[in-house]
Amino acid sequence: MGVLPGRNLLSLLCFIILLLEGHFRWVEAQHCVWYGECGESEKVPGKKYNCNYTGPPKPLEHEGYELLTELCPGYDYDNRSLCCDINQLNTLKGSLQLPLQFLSRCPACFFNLMNLFCELTCSPHQSQFMNATKIEEGNVVEVQYYIGQTFTNSMYNACKDVQAPSSNVKALSLLCGKDAKDCNATNWIQYMFDINNGQTPFPILPIFTDAPVSGYTPMNNKTFACTEGLDDGSGPCSCQDCTNACGPRPVPPPLPPPWLILGMDAMTVIMWISYMAFLLIFIGAVIGACCYRKSTVLSEYGPILDSNNPLSLNGDNPEQVNASCCETLGERFENSLRTLFTSWGSFCVRYPSVVILGTLILVVASSGGLIYMRITTDPVELWSSPSSQARQEKDYFDSHFGPFFRTVQLIITTPIEDTFMYSPYFGGSDVPFGAILRKDILHQVLDLQLRIEDINSHDVLDHLKGDDFYVYADFHSHFLYCVSAPASLNDTTLLHDPCLGTYGGPIFPWLALGGYDETNYNNATALVITFPLNNYLNDTVRLGKARAWEKEFIDLMKNFKNPNLTIAFSAERSIEDEINRESNSDIRTIVVSYAIMFIYISLALGHIHSISRVMVDSKISLGISGILIVLSSVSSSLGLFSYFGIPLTLIVIEVIPFLVLAVGVDNIFIIVQTYQRDERMPHEELHQQIGRILGDVAPSMLLSSFSETVAFFLGALSNMPAVRTFSMFAGLAVFIDFLLQMSCFVSLLGLDARRQEANRLDIFCCAKLPEGQQAKTDSYLFRFSKKIFAPFILKEWVRPIIVAVFVGMLSFSIAVVNKVELGLDQKLSMPDDSYVMDYFKNLSMYLHTGAPVYFVVEDGLNYSSREGQNAVCGGVYSASLISNYTTIAFTPSSWLDDYFDWVKPQSTCCRFYNSSGDFCNASVVNPSCVHCRPMTPDGKQRPEGEDFMQFLPMFLSDNPNIKCGKGGHAAYASAVDLYPDHTGVGANYFMTYHTI
Repeated sequence: MGVLPGRNLLSLLCFIILLLEGHFRWVEAQHCVWYGECGESEKVPGKKYNCNYTGPPKPLEHEGYELLTELCPGYDYDNRSLCCDINQLNTLKGSLQLPLQFLSRCPACFFNLMNLFCELTCSPHQSQFMNATKIEEGNVVEVQYYIGQTFTNSMYNACKDVQAPSSNVKALSLLCGKDAKDCNATNWIQYMFDINNGQTPFPILPIFTDAPVSGYTPMNNKTFACTEGLDDGSGPCSCQDCTNACGPRPVPPPLPPPWLILGMDAMTVIMWISYMAFLLIFIGAVIGACCYRKSTVLSEYGPILDSNNPLSLNGDNPEQVNASCCETLGERFENSLRTLFTSWGSFCVRYPSVVILGTLILVVASSGGLIYMRITTDPVELWSSPSSQARQEKDYFDSHFGPFFRTVQLIITTPIEDTFMYSPYFGGSDVPFGAILRKDILHQVLDLQLRIEDINSHDVLDHLKGDDFYVYADFHSHFLYCVSAPASLNDTTLLHDPCLGTYGGPIFPWLALGGYDETNYNNATALVITFPLNNYLNDTVRLGKARAWEKEFIDLMKNFKNPNLTIAFSAERSIEDEINRESNSDIRTIVVSYAIMFIYISLALGHIHSISRVMVDSKISLGISGILIVLSSVSSSLGLFSYFGIPLTLIVIEVIPFLVLAVGVDNIFIIVQTYQRDERMPHEELHQQIGRILGDVAPSMLLSSFSETVAFFLGALSNMPAVRTFSMFAGLAVFIDFLLQMSCFVSLLGLDARRQEANRLDIFCCAKLPEGQQAKTDSYLFRFSKKIFAPFILKEWVRPIIVAVFVGMLSFSIAVVNKVELGLDQKLSMPDDSYVMDYFKNLSMYLHTGAPVYFVVEDGLNYSSREGQNAVCGGVYSASLISNYTTIAFTPSSWLDDYFDWVKPQSTCCRFYNSSGDFCNASVVNPSCVHCRPMTPDGKQRPEGEDFMQFLPMFLSDNPNIKCGKGGHAAYASAVDLYPDHTGVGANYFMTYHTI
């Protein structure tokens, strides 16, 4: 019995000890790690350490209630006892401005992030998951933060797809210190807590675990997925910022399979079978015809000799031939033309002075329009139809946003092929760099760039941190950071230089570098420097200044010499200038071509019988006349259309003279050689002979020239301006050339015939040879064609072969016609010695991103309404997911999405002076600056109605800075066309880039 009271006492004592241990553990769970701010941070100027404090949480001052509700609403209850004061809350708010601006697009993501920092800064249970590992003079200078791995993964998964529309990249690329694809749940938090990011005043060492470690219970608060809405009524994240909210990923339609028959190209098989079938039928028909003819026709001359045959030449009764109505009309029409041209030819020979003078007057009058001639060299005006969709969209863009920049670009490489290694001071593996990124090469490139800009400063490139022994950070470390986070306002190296360009926006590595593999930008072999010049639509004065600057730039680059740099360059005017240069050089080609053609015509037209009569029988003067007639027809065509204000193209000036010369020479040879081979009939005079000859050949020449003219005029139905203009000018020139040949040239032929009959010398008409008889002989070419070539191709066994060969060529052409690639390669329009050819070559060799592409939303959408906003929110995000099909390389930048982030009351971006209502930039410290929207549930929603338009002009005028990276001036100043007095939004665009 005595033992029992002892046991009861021992049990009671153990129970009391357990109670006391639980009490002390509860009290310990309630104490803080820090409270308030103390000394200045040695690592990050302007930031302060937190004061070491291990007592219980303290009630927050009343002045901090609103700030607590804004940042950490989960602690807004009871007496708000926390481990932070109002100064720490203000510091927290300032430090989270950039993450807020980029991540608040997704409410769940930002809630989880705020949870992470609120627990760290103010949690009344800090001692459960935080351990101050280093304290100096009352300052907490290092702390361990135990974070649940589940919480870490959930926060990352909710944020990994959030976009930064103004930068065309994911937000984590700006907040993780590296490209989003290299960012994960742990290294993101490690970066945010790293003292080198410029925001953290002391090291915070995250320890990721779900199990208690060393008596510490990890912070594993509740998280929200990006597909879930928050308790305060905020909806889930948009599809653009949350892949899981998008449903199935868009799948591009499959490419149409090749059309095959028996594993071979279908067109080839079909045309091969068709050709074989044709050959069988054709050969059978030929054999059948031969057999039939042999059995029914005794002699091939029988029909000709049989006077009873209607086809016999001996038949005397023409009415035996039963001609059809069409044949009768055709014969009458041909007889009428023969009679007309016979009379006209005779008239031209009898009255040459009247005809020549009349045609000369008409040519001069027509050519007078050349004083109104306008030449179009703008490639857009040449190849783009004003009625085409692309041209109309460009005109719409130009009229609302102004014409696109005039692009001046250099692609710089180096003949030096060696690479060098960079060894980071703070550890890590060596990084290879291409020779183009050597510092001395970069200085030479910078010299060139600054020479173009007329600036002289190498301070940024030479910026480094180090001592007499080591270089801790220089352009290498800055480069490696900025290529992974191009929109960062502050790199994490000791340099703390911004990655933004001088214009206020990011410089993307895929635009500034070339020749690298995948995303290893340090292996780049080319640098790309782009100077965008302002373009002007209707301001010829300022446009002339821009063109003058480009001319000076081109002259500078042509004369620039550097053995270490190989530069390919181009300006907006380069293509136009090179086309003009080519056209000017082609004038010599045209002159030489006409001279050669003149010599050929003079020799070929002249039927020379002996050396002594060379100057009599030659047709030098007639050849000159033929050339001048061709040129007159071209100038008349150009002049007539110039009267009507139709602009010329260089294609017209360069090609039409050769075309008309080729067509005109045919007619000249037909007329002259028919006259040379003709025998004058008894009692027939010269004008009658030439008239008769013209009556025989002119109808065919008329039909031929008319067909060519109609064919060219049909080409004028094309929508392409260059083709339409060429067809119109060519058609008229061919027709005028025919008219001049039928009039002026016939008169000149009559004069030349009289000269030759009088034995007068060509050109020197006053000189005369003695009279003599010369027998007419045929030329060698004529005799070869008549005696050898024509009889051979008319043989019975040759004709089927010729038909079969030509049908085979036609079949082959049809079989491969679908292999012809459509498009106009700019290289084809450039001279071979042009500097632009090197630029085109380097463009395709080194660049990894194509031209910018704009999605324009036309005027008429009401952006002040929720429906109008929903119609364009997120832009064409889904198209960028299948870039191999859509050729859209990146998510388009969205001014609307960034505006919603910028105007949120949690952000310091949107503020105005309470006294005047003017915009107050985030970098301004002034107590009269107040938030644009209240910190209420309604204030956190999208602005609508008057609120939407009230703050939009402020957003479009705000430049990004370290406290507000969402300012829209750099990215969207010209992207939104506002109505007068800012009463609404007109046309606007979303920009991204094409793939290559």
